[in-house]
Amino acid sequence: MPRLHHYLPNQAFLVLLLFSSIASAAIVEHVLHVNDVVVKPLCKEQIIPAGNGSLPGPTINVREGDTLVVNVINNSTYNVTIHWHGVFQLKSTWMDGANMITQCPIQPSNNFTYQFDITGQEGTLLWHAHVVNLRATLHGALVIRPRSGRPYPFPKPYKEVPIIFQQWWDTDVRLLQLRPAPVSDAYLINGLAGDSYPCSKNRMFNLKVVQGKTYLLRIINAALNTHLFFKIANHNVTVVAADAVYTTPYLTDVMILTPGQTVDVLLTADQPIGKYYMATVPYISAIGIPTPDIKPTRGLIVYEGATSSSSPVKPLMPATTDIATAHTFSSNITSLVGGPHWKPVPRHVDEKMFITMGLGLDPCPSGTKCIGPLGQRYAGSLNNRTFMIPQTISMQEAYFYNITGVYTEDFPDQPPLKFDYAKFQQRTNSDMKMMFPERKTSVKTIRFNSTVEIVLQNTAILSPESHPMHLHGFNFYVLGYGFGNYDPVRDARKLNLFNPQMHNTVGVPPGGWVVLRFVANNPGVWLFHCHMDAHLPYGIMNAFIVQNGPTPETSLPSPPSNLPQCTHDPTIYDSRTTNTDLSY
Repeated sequence: MPRLHHYLPNQAFLVLLLFSSIASAAIVEHVLHVNDVVVKPLCKEQIIPAGNGSLPGPTINVREGDTLVVNVINNSTYNVTIHWHGVFQLKSTWMDGANMITQCPIQPSNNFTYQFDITGQEGTLLWHAHVVNLRATLHGALVIRPRSGRPYPFPKPYKEVPIIFQQWWDTDVRLLQLRPAPVSDAYLINGLAGDSYPCSKNRMFNLKVVQGKTYLLRIINAALNTHLFFKIANHNVTVVAADAVYTTPYLTDVMILTPGQTVDVLLTADQPIGKYYMATVPYISAIGIPTPDIKPTRGLIVYEGATSSSSPVKPLMPATTDIATAHTFSSNITSLVGGPHWKPVPRHVDEKMFITMGLGLDPCPSGTKCIGPLGQRYAGSLNNRTFMIPQTISMQEAYFYNITGVYTEDFPDQPPLKFDYAKFQQRTNSDMKMMFPERKTSVKTIRFNSTVEIVLQNTAILSPESHPMHLHGFNFYVLGYGFGNYDPVRDARKLNLFNPQMHNTVGVPPGGWVVLRFVANNPGVWLFHCHMDAHLPYGIMNAFIVQNGPTPETSLPSPPSNLPQCTHDPTIYDSRTTNTDLSY
């Protein structure tokens, strides 16, 4: 159903041109029922919140230019929001679904309708819950195809297949925040654990293929806390998109995806007829932390004509600590110059930020035993700020209505203190103070349409590990990666300003750095956070407020009349309560 516009009679020629561009645009409507359902991926039945009764939830298919309308009906026992991970939300900032940032949650027995245009994006994204740990089970694929009549910038595949990676716990997912590092009981591929796990021998994702045909695999890492390697035995794939941005075709036999990332690859069934395992294993980048005995999670590629007695070929998987393989894949992706929606890198930078990040420590509350090093509790921070999520009103409502006391506009462009680990080991009072972050809800305000460059430096105060940083409302150019401390002279010469990859989520190398650049052309309040949910209670996040532009079209619109209202929600992941009460 095309959207209708009104034009003057003397604009007939323009009408014809414009109609040709919107003729394929449609209003795509879905109803997403959030229910508590019983599933049994392993040996134990578990009640989980799920979308339309399935794990993963339904795949939502749209075309670029469409308007997506999703009525979320919350029949679960949880407060819920739905985040459309990677969608720009141009002129629809209220629909971002970030809990307590752009909206209050949808309470049980209530509903809320998300409505927004899909503009300037093609490829694979995902939708997921954005409250506590609910996205562990409440998620699904969001597939954006080109407008009708526009081809892909690669050969048309025979079939398209969403492949979603998940983490599974045999426990109530809300209780995961009671553990500082919740080790999952299994990993899943499209909701199935495969034959490596007990009670799952005959429950494995099977992809049936025809020899000689090419398939587009839309791969999503919906795992709550873990980067994952992915490989298919005896097959190479060609990467053609990442985070819904087309890439220069890149041939590889192994991929890595951080939580929240997506990769589109072409798989040609060019091997002898038989069965071939696809497999994932976690990438454990935290150096010095013991790694448990981890089983690969497996699915099957089954060629048409393969006999039931055929033994599947197993892939040789990378070691779970293979930093070199992870870095090789992540750093070799480039954008498709001249491809659909491609834009050159802006050269002039208006705002420069240097943000240190990672896990540190905070004083243990009096009378409480804490499990962190030196008897302290863990605290995450960006530039020595531990972010505290508001609990009474969303940040965007506070911004729009000019309500004071909810946040401060003083997030620093540089880290206020330089940490010295050798001095910290001496445990003097002054050195301990340097270690402890300031706990507050602070934001960075950015002028509309300014170009922002951020150097993210992984400080590795406690242990080096990769943090997947996700920016709501924007894609960013990833100009470069590296290890060690970023050198503004030496490393700046190596940055890719011609065809850098673009992402909405990027893994900052363990003990390393990454340089990002984006244009702040989307007014509103946008969350920037680590996409490992275990790190959200620690406060590894902040928010950007992009100011209004000069016209109504470039300004934050009024909130919808049916925006959910806030009540106190004790399940909000907030370092103000979680770290204190649970003694991290």
